[in-house]
Amino acid sequence: MSRHFDGSKLGGAVKLQAVPSLGIRPPVAAESRVITVALVNNMPDSAFAATERQFTGLVESMGRPVRIGLFHLPEISRGSDTTAAIAARYRPVEELYAAGTDALIVTGNEPKAPVLSDEPYWPALTRLVDWARTNTRSTLWSCLAAHAAVLHLDGIARRPLPAKRSGLFTSRPADNRWAGLDLPGRLAICHSRHNDLAAGDLVNKDYRILTRAGDGTVDIFAKDAGSHFLFLQGHPEYDADSLMREYRRDVGRFLAGTRASYPEIPENYFDAGTVRRMQALRLAAEKDRRPDIAQPFPPVGLRRGLADRMRRSAVAVYKSWMAKI
Repeated sequence: MSRHFDGSKLGGAVKLQAVPSLGIRPPVAAESRVITVALVNNMPDSAFAATERQFTGLVESMGRPVRIGLFHLPEISRGSDTTAAIAARYRPVEELYAAGTDALIVTGNEPKAPVLSDEPYWPALTRLVDWARTNTRSTLWSCLAAHAAVLHLDGIARRPLPAKRSGLFTSRPADNRWAGLDLPGRLAICHSRHNDLAAGDLVNKDYRILTRAGDGTVDIFAKDAGSHFLFLQGHPEYDADSLMREYRRDVGRFLAGTRASYPEIPENYFDAGTVRRMQALRLAAEKDRRPDIAQPFPPVGLRRGLADRMRRSAVAVYKSWMAKI
């Protein structure tokens, strides 16, 4: 059973009450109480609807009674279609502060400014970070939202990568003791980012590294910040074709002249035939840079079993997180 809540218009038998300063509620049997989860969807318009579906679908698939609320930061500029979707299903984040929630998921947004603190929505986002510390049982910070949260909390700045980190990477546990979080020995997690957080910087500020990718880079990490904060540099929620759509978008940006360099092929993702076709397209595009050279886009195939591995990993991450709430 799953229901959605929308801040001030709460239906059904279970009502959300304003959360006191520490978010404490009377004890109720864990198997019967409805868990409230708020999603603050900050993703750009091109991924806004998919992000809502991915996160809500994962939470609702956990087999627990759950009520999901959808919220947005009004400071993020939107196009007409996303504005209409927000008007129909979302509430401004101010209403979350009044309604309260057990758990919170916050997504990132494609950055426009070189420094995160220069983004127009930065004051609103940092207020959300501060509120979540004392008004949620746990908050999950996804990708750029994770980078923004640690910058605000502890002044940890992300570092630019030599090239975009894009692909499906196997990560393994580094420390599962955080609040008893139980993760499997192997996870297949999509990463899609231009920046990274250094493990040493995080450990020096009392963050606990939970999983690392095969090259040793940080995947999932955590900190007790009043609330249990869980940070994901990757995207376990992604659909199997999400990286393909991002790659095709980045190729289009290069051909249109809005991206300086040709994107690298996502690692461990396409099948061998697709890799050859993408390499051929790159050679042709770098010789003759025009938008129609990728029309139609070459046929795409993913590695065998990729979708199943991604789904199992996503369920494992969210099942562990939901169990702690």
